Amino acid sequence: MDRIHLLICSSCSGQRDRVAERQAVGVALSRAGLEDRVEVSDHACFSGCSEPTALALQSAGRASYVFSGVNIVADAEDIAATCNTYLDSPEGWIEDARPCGRLRMCLRARIPAL
Repeated sequence: MDRIHLLICSSCSGQRDRVAERQAVGVALSRAGLEDRVEVSDHACFSGCSEPTALALQSAGRASYVFSGVNIVADAEDIAATCNTYLDSPEGWIEDARPCGRLRMCLRARIPAL
C-alpha cells in the first residue's frame, strides 16, 4: 500500500490555530478513508511566504507538489481529495485536478519523480 507525506509549513505567518489545522486535516483524511495512507507532518518553509499557508505532497517514486495560499482548516476536504487524487494517479502525476477543488488553484510547483 502506497503511503504519502503531507507536509504543512510550520513557519507560515498569520493567524493560525495549528491544533485546529491538524484536527481538520485528520478528520477529512479519516472521512476519505486515507488516515492509514497519509502521514501528516510539519516542515519549516516551502518558500511560499508571500501566500501562506504552504503545504507539500510527496512519496517515493511519485511526483512532488507544493501548494500555497491554502487555508488548512477551510480547505481540509480539498486537501484530502487531493491526497486521494494523488494516490490514484500514475506515479502521482495528476492530469485532471478538478477533483482537488480549490487546491488546484493553489498549485505552485509540480516536480516529476526521480
